[in-house]
Amino acid sequence: MPLPSFDELYEQASAGEPLGVVAAGGADRTVLEALDRARSLGWIKPIVTGVVAEIETVARDLGIDLSTFSVIDSQLPAVDAVAEVRAGRAQLMMKGQIATPELMKAVLNRELGLRTGKTICQMVLMEVPRDDRRFLLTDTGITVAPTIEQKAELVDHVVEVSTALGVSNPAVALMAATEKTTEVMPDTLDAAELTKQAASGRFGEAQVAGPLSFDLAYASDAGEKKRIAGDVVGAADAMVFPDLLSANLTVKAIMYTADCRFGGVLRGTTHPVVFMSRADKTETRLNSLAYAIRVARFR
Repeated sequence: MPLPSFDELYEQASAGEPLGVVAAGGADRTVLEALDRARSLGWIKPIVTGVVAEIETVARDLGIDLSTFSVIDSQLPAVDAVAEVRAGRAQLMMKGQIATPELMKAVLNRELGLRTGKTICQMVLMEVPRDDRRFLLTDTGITVAPTIEQKAELVDHVVEVSTALGVSNPAVALMAATEKTTEVMPDTLDAAELTKQAASGRFGEAQVAGPLSFDLAYASDAGEKKRIAGDVVGAADAMVFPDLLSANLTVKAIMYTADCRFGGVLRGTTHPVVFMSRADKTETRLNSLAYAIRVARFR
């Protein structure tokens, strides 16, 4: 069973009770447009933090009625957004017009943040309609050089998210530049060790294989040409990358060159955090919200 498409996630988001969503940094066109659209679809009850006068100016220019929003006047929008989550008034959070370090400082606060003690990662859900393919990619935005223990937690996160999306035994590819282990590339050795741990049941029913190059994880014909077989080859539901550089370059290359749809959330936090670039379009924010709502409802 494949991961759901964004069309399916939109339908599912409309089917349940609306969730409280707080956006840190609400004075942004795409933030307000996405929240207003999601509210009109019955997905959410929107909350925004930031300088009220600035939020009102953007909303007025867009013709958005803020009487349907809760607006919190704040000089510390990330801190106050996290407080809304901790108080139970929001079940998930969105990164708005705010710098990533400011957001993460509030999320990672040991006493007042959203820490769980697990590795925090950005997990992108990618859909390529041409190939009828959907897959998760991590960590595309937070942990620069994960240790093997952190990579194991990244696998745990993709298993959890895959399960929330309806796939309880995901095919997880441990990514590398080559499918062969070599001491010259230590990441291939980590991938082989995690594959061994998976075979002993470390990741439950998940099918974990690596090291695998992108072509082997994505395309079945690559496996045929290279004479490499396996349940994950050409069928990965999730790709766990060895470092932030490789993950971020890969996901942005797909975003900007392929006909695709995508959204992103943080995992390893107590609640999902919609987490994408401030340069993203309204559609991407909506995709991320639908994805995050499914994860939040599973919790």
